[in-house]
Amino acid sequence: MSNESLDATDGAAAFHIKQYESELELAKVMALIDAELSEPYSIFTYRYFLSQWPFLCHVAVLEATGEYFGCIIGKMDRHKGDQGRMRGYIGMLTVVEEHRKKSVGSELVKGCIREMIRRGCEEICLETEVTNRGALKLYERLGFIRDKRLRRYYLNGNDAYRLKLLVDRRTHVDSPTANVKAIFTNLQLV
Repeated sequence: MSNESLDATDGAAAFHIKQYESELELAKVMALIDAELSEPYSIFTYRYFLSQWPFLCHVAVLEATGEYFGCIIGKMDRHKGDQGRMRGYIGMLTVVEEHRKKSVGSELVKGCIREMIRRGCEEICLETEVTNRGALKLYERLGFIRDKRLRRYYLNGNDAYRLKLLVDRRTHVDSPTANVKAIFTNLQLV
């Protein structure tokens, strides 16, 4: 996703979503995620994701202040157990509470999914706490299904659901990126 401005409505502050660009942004990304998510992550976890897949990290930035208030971090690689198919993974998503319910999270996820599909992913997965109703609703609205319940998955002892989004590429004849626009339309990503 390139720098993409979104028109704020309903009196919401103007913002844009941009791709992570460099290590100079790492402290802002870490502070945002550490303040909002229940799991602690080390700097090595962030660097693992951001150094290999910076194109799957997007941040929501307030126009007036430059403040980062939302972020998604993902990765993609060949899945060992599934005939080497490309699998995308959403590792972290957060939006500061005062900016939730304004479609920011949805736009971050859609941008990440678009990039994963464009690069050949046939499946996208993630985990979220079973108690996180807002996240479950967001992902299920985008077509994710509950794959399995993971007992005591999080450090706080909570269970997680593994969610999956299956990308139908049966209509793709020549390349993994053929008919991407049709997939985006079917997944309501346009």
